[in-house]
Amino acid sequence: MNRFYEEFIIKPGEKVNLAKRNPSETFDFADKAEALELLARNNHQIARLQSDLYSEGKQSLLIVLQAPDAGGKDGTINNVFSAMNPQGCRVQSFKTPTNLEQSHDFLWRVHPVVPRHGEVVIFNRSYYEAVLIERVHKFATPEQLEFRYRAINDFEALLNYSGTRIVKFFLHIDKEEQLRRFVRRLKHPGKHWKISANDYPERQYWDKYTEAFEVAMTKCSTKIAPWFAIPANCKWFRNLAISQIILQELEAMKIKLPEPSVDLQETRRLAAVEISRLRKEHKLKINSKDYL
Repeated sequence: MNRFYEEFIIKPGEKVNLAKRNPSETFDFADKAEALELLARNNHQIARLQSDLYSEGKQSLLIVLQAPDAGGKDGTINNVFSAMNPQGCRVQSFKTPTNLEQSHDFLWRVHPVVPRHGEVVIFNRSYYEAVLIERVHKFATPEQLEFRYRAINDFEALLNYSGTRIVKFFLHIDKEEQLRRFVRRLKHPGKHWKISANDYPERQYWDKYTEAFEVAMTKCSTKIAPWFAIPANCKWFRNLAISQIILQELEAMKIKLPEPSVDLQETRRLAAVEISRLRKEHKLKINSKDYL
């Protein structure tokens, strides 16, 4: 399973060429049932570690999801992160900047919503939109874009220094798969709400968006905030690969539960006294050893 991490990570300094990466890759997982079983096991461990992270309260995890339209961000959140406890997990979406947000620097709206200690936050789209859509549609100059790549790296270094682990996923689908998903949305009334007026017009910029993703990953995949290019044509393989990488990231955080804040020996003594009293009053039939 370590193969997922090594195969899909964008190493620092690596020039990304998505044409050389197969978006339909599933390795040796021809059996969907086997993959779903492994996903369930991973999610069980992820939930446990997330609970420990919340209890520890000293570190946090930021997960960034980027993809072309219909790339599977929502599906990933539903299938990989649904096992997490909402008390310590939050999804943050980034829509078109408001007039207020546009009147500040491009990271102004981001910093207040990054994870606090003990929290896992998933960014559904992110601050990377400032070097994706704004690059494709030339809302930013080349000089502004170069500054933003550097600013992003500095921002992620600041978060990492403050105790936030960062892992970023690009969900790699091809243009044909995107079209299939758009058509599927038209056929299913329950998915009509996902249809955007920009879905088909934006397809004419596919190559430019691909280039923008490649440049962003090339310039902003670092040791402390790596990018992973995940094959995402096959949804169940996408979910399995991401769950495994998230699990490895959480394990690498070496989370430690806090020491108890009470005298356990005294607490056990008080509990034993209470159990003994209730048994004498015939209000408790279970032996005290079942409690302590």
